[in-house]
Amino acid sequence: MRPTPYVASLRIYEPIDCFSIADQQRWSQIAITSPTGFDEQRQALARTISNQPPTLRPDGAHLLDHEGQRYIAPWSTTTRCWTALDDFKATLPSNLVKFFIPQTIEDSIKATQEIVEDKVSHILTSTWSIPPRWFALFKPEERLRGVNEDGHFTIMRTSIGNAKQRASFAHEAVLSAFGVGAVEDEIATLISWFEIFNPKSIVELDYGGLANYLNNLLIQNGESGLDADLSIEDVTSSVAGLAAGDGALAGRGYERLLSRWRKVAALESAT
Repeated sequence: MRPTPYVASLRIYEPIDCFSIADQQRWSQIAITSPTGFDEQRQALARTISNQPPTLRPDGAHLLDHEGQRYIAPWSTTTRCWTALDDFKATLPSNLVKFFIPQTIEDSIKATQEIVEDKVSHILTSTWSIPPRWFALFKPEERLRGVNEDGHFTIMRTSIGNAKQRASFAHEAVLSAFGVGAVEDEIATLISWFEIFNPKSIVELDYGGLANYLNNLLIQNGESGLDADLSIEDVTSSVAGLAAGDGALAGRGYERLLSRWRKVAALESAT
């Protein structure tokens, strides 16, 4: 079982030669079958119950071999910890922060701020649900489903060029339909993130443990498990409706998507 079964990830894999020689040598020696996903989640879970701060020591990475080339998605642990700390602090009055985050941990992360600020994470994560804009990056034929030692899985992969083109189309459709706003800004931010990486990169959406939850809920609803998950199709239909000015079509696709994932999100408060 996955240590954190409620996390989905959007990852950017860059060609290994985009990284330093030291990192290339280290990552080229890791077997492609290594359980990097399990290791990343296990260490993340361990950090929630220990006072060990993240540092800039050599970090782990996810590996992907494609057409004879190795691609790498570094865990970017320190960068992600800094971002998470910053986001969490923004939700609290400043006088309450000290009750949630030990000063030693905050000081340790702040000590790396200057180095971290010019680094960008290759991984975005979402808990208990998946942002609709992530589905807009893929086509149904790029989706892979199956069962492994962790249970059910769903993974989607495409080139970063495809992802940027599809995100741009979705952005234009949303902007045309609703104008400037939160949804449009989220898609624009995603496009800007893509621009940072090598144009030969690969984009991957991994449901993680959410695949098991979704599979079980769909079966309980009398459907054929993950085979009935048409999230890509629903978002594609919704975006097409927006682009064509067909509000009914856009609404139907979006509502189907929300109704499917709303049940998964509800499990957070049930656990």
